[in-house]
Amino acid sequence: MSNIISVNNLQKTYGSFNAVKGISFSVRKGEIFGLLGPNGAGKSTTLEIMETLRSKTAGEVSIGGFDLDAQPENIKQIIGIQLQSSGFYMGLNLVEQIELFAGLYNVKVDAMALLDLVNLKDKAKAQVKELSGGQKQRFSICTTLINNPQVIFLDEPTTGLDPQARRNLWDLIKQIRDRGTTVIITTHYMDEAEILCDRVAIIESGNIIAIDTPDALIDNLLASGFQKSKESKQANLEDVFIHLTGQQLRS
Repeated sequence: MSNIISVNNLQKTYGSFNAVKGISFSVRKGEIFGLLGPNGAGKSTTLEIMETLRSKTAGEVSIGGFDLDAQPENIKQIIGIQLQSSGFYMGLNLVEQIELFAGLYNVKVDAMALLDLVNLKDKAKAQVKELSGGQKQRFSICTTLINNPQVIFLDEPTTGLDPQARRNLWDLIKQIRDRGTTVIITTHYMDEAEILCDRVAIIESGNIIAIDTPDALIDNLLASGFQKSKESKQANLEDVFIHLTGQQLRS
């Protein structure tokens, strides 16, 4: 599988502080790739540089064959970035929001088809403020797809959602990946990364300290002799909650 993103010796400094310390990695076309790390590790800075939203100090970045330094406008045309609710226009319904953003990209879209993809077709005439938390996140992801991007960036997309809404969003992200779109995701939920990501990079203090599939990273830990202090069960409390309250899509 060919690489769609290449990052080589990426660095970002703020005065004497080194936020990103020469990291290198690649992302394969059509995979879900996770950037994991504690707050302040450098993952958000890395993400914003890749999204052309923040300048870099040194290093090379290419996305879809375009160089970040020489062709940033080309990169903007092939990526989608998740918006927060504050990025939407008050007073417009969902269809009007999509048509507005499509105009900014100078593309024609089938707004109802996009809303149907994220199970929001019945909310076409609603405003964003009228949506539930899960619906807002699904619409936010919907807007990343307006320009039919090759790569989308999702920054902690399930934060604050209940277990059902989280799992519904996981299914949507997998569906987008299965359409051939590459997904870059950050999350603080390790169960989410383990379920969704084909590979993950773990960042600490501006350095990548591990990069592999979740299964390989777990197997390496077990091979080192690691044992949990408490025996793991085949289900957890979230599974109980889902089972008792129902797995169907809720608003």
